[in-house]
Amino acid sequence: MSRSRPKVFAIIPAAGSGTRIGGEIKKQFLPLKGKPIIVHTLQQFEHCSDIDEVAMAIPESAMSDMEAIVARYRLHKVSKMMMGGKKRQDSVDNVLNHLTLKDSDIVLVHDGVRPFIETKRITHLLKVCKEYDAAVLAIQPKDTIRRSTGGGFFDQTLDRTALWMVQTPQAFRAKLLVKAFEKARKDKFYSTDEAALVERLGVKVRIVEGNYDNIKITTPEDLELGALILDRWHAKGLM
Repeated sequence: MSRSRPKVFAIIPAAGSGTRIGGEIKKQFLPLKGKPIIVHTLQQFEHCSDIDEVAMAIPESAMSDMEAIVARYRLHKVSKMMMGGKKRQDSVDNVLNHLTLKDSDIVLVHDGVRPFIETKRITHLLKVCKEYDAAVLAIQPKDTIRRSTGGGFFDQTLDRTALWMVQTPQAFRAKLLVKAFEKARKDKFYSTDEAALVERLGVKVRIVEGNYDNIKITTPEDLELGALILDRWHAKGLM
């Protein structure tokens, strides 16, 4: 029986080694207030009614641990757990190739170590994506941004009103994202996010205002900040 409406898939790459945060435990499995970071992230998508399925890329060595986590926290929307690739882009590509997609479906990609994504912001991002085919969350820098070519002295002060710090989720029509990854694979081109791959097709990506809480936990300081954000979110009933 064919599907009557487009579906929304969330790809969560969580196969990184987390070398910058230190320690033997991969950062996505580090505890944040007693619960692994990846669980906080996945629960936001589990609780978002607009998300139909969640597919993950994880380290091969962590497959059994992740299966146990999914069962323990009743993450029913997690439909696939694939082995991660050498780079983040390889991981997303591997998952994308194992999804059963219609051209009109929407695929959303979100970092496994960004646990503070509001469900209402996911919903808004998807609404914009349905209109423009490609949309990403981003925030503008609060500080003055200056450029230094050599590293010793500043060359130029940049207009921060024209600058954006890109976040995830990033959302795309399935047909568009698949085509972008196919071209990148053929050209052996790598980027740090999916929006850059889509832009190589000549497609403009719509900016959707993000939230400064939506941090990527990369360093020990981020983990400490995350604990403070989590306390505030709990007080507001957001998690």
